[in-house]
Amino acid sequence: MTALSVSTSSAASLRADALVIGVAKGPKGIVVAPGAEAVAEAFEGKLTEVLGTLGATGAEGETVKAPSPAGLKAALVLAVGLGDAAEGGFELEALRRAAGVAARALAGAKKAVLALPAESADEVEAVALGGLLGAYAFGTYKNGNGGKEPVGELLLPVARKGSKDAKAAVERALAVGEEMNRARDLVNTAPNDLNPKSFAAIVQTAGKEHGLKVEVLDEKALVKGGFGGLLGVGTGSVNPPRLVKVAYTHPKARASLAFVGKGITYDSGGISLKPAGHNETMKCDMAGAAAVFAAVVAAKRLGLQVNVTAWLALAENMPSGSATRPGDVLRMYGGKTVEVLNTDAEGRLVLADAIVRAGEENPDVIIDVATLTGAMMMALGNRTFGVMANDDDLRTALHAAAGEVGEQSWPMPLPAELRKGMTESTIADLANMGERMGGGLVAGLFLKEFVAEGIEWAHLDIAGPAFHEGAPFGYTPKGGTASAVRTLVRFAEQKAAGGKA
Repeated sequence: MTALSVSTSSAASLRADALVIGVAKGPKGIVVAPGAEAVAEAFEGKLTEVLGTLGATGAEGETVKAPSPAGLKAALVLAVGLGDAAEGGFELEALRRAAGVAARALAGAKKAVLALPAESADEVEAVALGGLLGAYAFGTYKNGNGGKEPVGELLLPVARKGSKDAKAAVERALAVGEEMNRARDLVNTAPNDLNPKSFAAIVQTAGKEHGLKVEVLDEKALVKGGFGGLLGVGTGSVNPPRLVKVAYTHPKARASLAFVGKGITYDSGGISLKPAGHNETMKCDMAGAAAVFAAVVAAKRLGLQVNVTAWLALAENMPSGSATRPGDVLRMYGGKTVEVLNTDAEGRLVLADAIVRAGEENPDVIIDVATLTGAMMMALGNRTFGVMANDDDLRTALHAAAGEVGEQSWPMPLPAELRKGMTESTIADLANMGERMGGGLVAGLFLKEFVAEGIEWAHLDIAGPAFHEGAPFGYTPKGGTASAVRTLVRFAEQKAAGGKA
C-alpha cells in the first residue's frame, strides 16, 4: 500500500526518486503550474525550454522526464500535463488525474514528491487522493516479475501556515482512497475465490477492525425470512446466497441512510445464459455491493455524524438443474410475487429483497447501487452512471455530489408508461422484464415498486464505469474502479452537515 504524507520543507530539499510538477498548455506554449517554483529556480529559468525540447506540451495525461539539475535532491523531475491553463486555477479533477498519472508512471520508485498545485485543503486532498488511486495495482495472482510494485511513498510539500489543514486533508484522502482500493480489490478478485460466503467473511473481518456492526443472513436464515429474490437467483449455484448488513452509527446523527448494493459475485445469466463475449468480466457484477461496503467503512473512518447502513445482496447466478427457470414465480421478501421472464435480469431480484428489508428500518434515504443494465451503458457510455429517484431533489443532489467529487453521472427519468409492461403478468404481481426500449429505466421502475411509502429512494446504475476494460487513464486503472464510492461518501457528508436531500 502506498503511503501518503505531507512536509513543510521546500520541494527542492526533499530527497526522493522523483519530483513531480505540473505543466499546462498556455497561449504561447507550456506553462509551469504553481507548486514548481523551487524546481524552476533550480533550472535557472530554463525549465520550460528544457521540457519543450523534450516534447512537453502540457496536454492532459502527458508525462515527460528530465534529469534533475544541481539544487534538487530528487533524482529526476517528472512533468505531468494538466491540460489547458486557466486563470482561476485548475479544477480539482484535473489535479486528481494528474497525480494519478504521475503515481502510475512512477511504479517501482520508493518515494516521490508531488509538487502539484496544492495551496488549499481541497487541492491537497485532490492531489493526495489522485496519487493514491493512481498508484493502485492488483497483483494477487501475479508470480515473480509480474510487474513493478506501486510507488512506495507519496510526499506532498505544503506551506507551514496551513499544514494542519493539509494533514487533515491527507487523512481524509487516505480514508476514502484506501476504501476505494479495497472495493477495487474485491471487484478484481477471481470469482472462484470471491463468492457470497467469502465476501461476507471479508466484511465481517473489516467490521471487527473498524468497530462496525455486521449481521449475515445465510441460506437457512434467508429461507426462514422469505427472501425469495435472493434465494431464487442463488438456487442454481453450489455457493448459496447471503444478505449482509453493515451498520455505522454516530451518537450525534440526525439522519439515517441505507445503501443497498447488488452483489452478484459471478453472473452467468443463469438458464438465460449469456453468450461468449459477454460473460468473461462478470466477476464485476458485485461492484455495487463493494461500493456500498467501502462507503460505510469510509464514513466510519471519517467519523461522519450520520447513521449509515450498507445492505449487501450477495448471490451467484449459475445454470443447473436446481436453477430458477424462465416462467418461475418468486415470492419476494415482503410478499410481492414476481414472474421471472429472464434469469439474466437477476440483479433487480436480489436488490428488491434488500430494499424492502432496508425500508423496515425507516431510513431517511435509500440509495441502491448496481451494475444493473447493459441498456444504461448503451445510453450513457462506459464512464457515466445513471441516477434515478422517486424524488427530484434527491436525484439532483446525487448528481451534484457526483460532480463535486469528479464522478460522471447523469439524471435519468422514470417514465410511468414504461411500468405497464412489468405489471401485465397474468400470474404474478410483476414480471422482472418490461419493454425492451428504455431497459435501464424499466429496471429502475421495477426497484421503485419495492420502496416503502414515504421513503426517499435513488438508484445508481453503474454498469458502465464500474469495470474499465481499456487502457488506464488519470487515476483510473484497468479493472475495478470503485465507481460511486465517492458520491456516496459526499452525500453522507452533506447529510451529516444537515443538507437536504
